[in-house]
Amino acid sequence: MHLLDDLDRRLIAALREDGRAPVSKLATILGVSRATVQTRLDRLMDTGAVLGFTIRARENVTEAVQAVMLIEVNGRSTTQVIRALRGLPELHSLHSTNGKWDLVAQLAADNLPHFDRVLREVREIQGITNSETSILLSQV
Repeated sequence: MHLLDDLDRRLIAALREDGRAPVSKLATILGVSRATVQTRLDRLMDTGAVLGFTIRARENVTEAVQAVMLIEVNGRSTTQVIRALRGLPELHSLHSTNGKWDLVAQLAADNLPHFDRVLREVREIQGITNSETSILLSQV
């Protein structure tokens, strides 16, 4: 993967603010030519530094409950636990990690009662010995 320089980082930051910004606007913001922005953007996409573009919806558009769950797994049951977690439609992402917790899961549910059912379901997965969940309140 290509090492990012200052211009690459500033381009990515500008795209995080407005992923739909035209190349000409990005060029003005960054103080470079349109061709430079387009070349940099193409390279960032080709190297995988930028995977794609998405939208950010206003938080109150959805009433979904989102949370991060830290999960401790018993012994050698990680593969089975991962398989069970991947079967949950409420799972948005799953990461292995080091330290006290073995896995970090991002979960979302339509409302608190639904979220409570998901937590119970996760905690009943054989091989999970401990968990700690934090509900995400607002994006900053």
